[in-house]
Amino acid sequence: MSSTPQSVVQPHLIRALGRRDLVLLFVVAVFNLNVVPSIAANGGVTVWLWTISLLLFFWPQGIAVIELAHRYPGEGGVYLWAKEVFGDFHGFLSGWCYWTNNMLYVPTVMLYFVGVSVYVLGPSHHALADNKLFASIASLGLLALLTLFNIWGLGVGKWINNLGAIGTFIAAAVLIGLGIVIWLRFGTTITAADFKIPSNPKFVLNSFGVICFGLVGLELASVMGDEIKDPRRTLPGAVALGGVLSGALYIGATLTLLFAIGKNVNVLQGIVQAVTHMAGQVGWSWITIPFALMLSLSIAGIGSAWMGGSARIPFVAGLDSYMPSWLGHVHARYATPDAALIVQGIVSAILVVLNFAGAGVQETFQKMLSLAVVLQLVPFVYMFAALVKFAVTESSPRGQYGRSAMFAAGLSGLLTTILGIALVFFPAQQITSLWQYELWMVGGTVFFIGLAAFFFFVYGRRKAPRQYREEIGDVETEQVTGRASEVRR
Repeated sequence: MSSTPQSVVQPHLIRALGRRDLVLLFVVAVFNLNVVPSIAANGGVTVWLWTISLLLFFWPQGIAVIELAHRYPGEGGVYLWAKEVFGDFHGFLSGWCYWTNNMLYVPTVMLYFVGVSVYVLGPSHHALADNKLFASIASLGLLALLTLFNIWGLGVGKWINNLGAIGTFIAAAVLIGLGIVIWLRFGTTITAADFKIPSNPKFVLNSFGVICFGLVGLELASVMGDEIKDPRRTLPGAVALGGVLSGALYIGATLTLLFAIGKNVNVLQGIVQAVTHMAGQVGWSWITIPFALMLSLSIAGIGSAWMGGSARIPFVAGLDSYMPSWLGHVHARYATPDAALIVQGIVSAILVVLNFAGAGVQETFQKMLSLAVVLQLVPFVYMFAALVKFAVTESSPRGQYGRSAMFAAGLSGLLTTILGIALVFFPAQQITSLWQYELWMVGGTVFFIGLAAFFFFVYGRRKAPRQYREEIGDVETEQVTGRASEVRR
């Protein structure tokens, strides 16, 4: 028999992420300019929602990530944490929802990329964003390229993330900087009344869940825990700095959009439209094309960060045999989870094509984003519930934080996350059919969770006896071989 059992041998992934890489990864993953127009379209009240979410969701998220990463370091992140604290099925469901939400979110990123990138080609090409053939080819081409970069490894893929973060910083700086220039030169028409709760707040409710969705991402690096250099020293400082930068950029970008074009924001092209409008006012129209280029780079980084991070979930599930074991395959040369990345790219490509089959682009974007919010927030229910469990059950906490801090952060985050999931079932203002939206949301949620139960309880149980028979067969073969050797001697 082999000296090292097969069950002990684990694929080795390269530690390529340092503190700077993590801070930039957090910025590009957390601060997503593509969700800002969707939120700003609900008016000034969203600034208060940002503030509430930063205090009640984002701050507890940072504590949860640091605490859980300290207790359970390693590849898998939200999958590993829920599994260790609540059991195998909860770990699988947490990881599954985290992964499948990206099946819906990545196509929205590709769509947003197309809407912004046409501005790089000049005003005469803006209409290409509505050309389904061009949009499909551009989206699928970017998706294939990002998949390839991530297969080549984080040593290569991280530079796409880093360049995306740089593009995000530049795009946000230009947007907010132009807003300040306009305010100093021309003043503002915004008044205190614009920040009041509207008389009919039903459309605002949806944006609270989207805001929570926009603030996730601190856990992404821990999903790649085995690829971080000295994670226990590197992660806490990177979480703090990346979180502060992302929160400040979100509030600044939202205020600038409201200042520039008010509530009439296009959810796909609102950022570029705002910059184009403000640049024209001060005679800087030339800035639109380089700005669109930087924003396109930022969007590509967002897609790369989420593709690379979420693909580690089916990779770990494949190793645990709750999904096909070949998903746990590691590329022989680049030491990356290539099978999981390819499957994720194929599924996202299918959804990109289906996305362009819809009638209303903005409505389709909003529907896919809303369902992605529900699935994305499920793992955070487990994360915050874990903090509450630690605080209640442990007589002497053994992690980074004390009982009071864990209980306060866990309870705050848990209640806020559940509220965000519930409120996203209220339709955004881009939705034209209420019953179709609710059917999509309820049906999609049940479908994805049901599929998770199938893989765990049906596929997983079928896989276990098959593996047992294979192991018995290996033992019997070795015994026969051993007896044959003795006869020959």
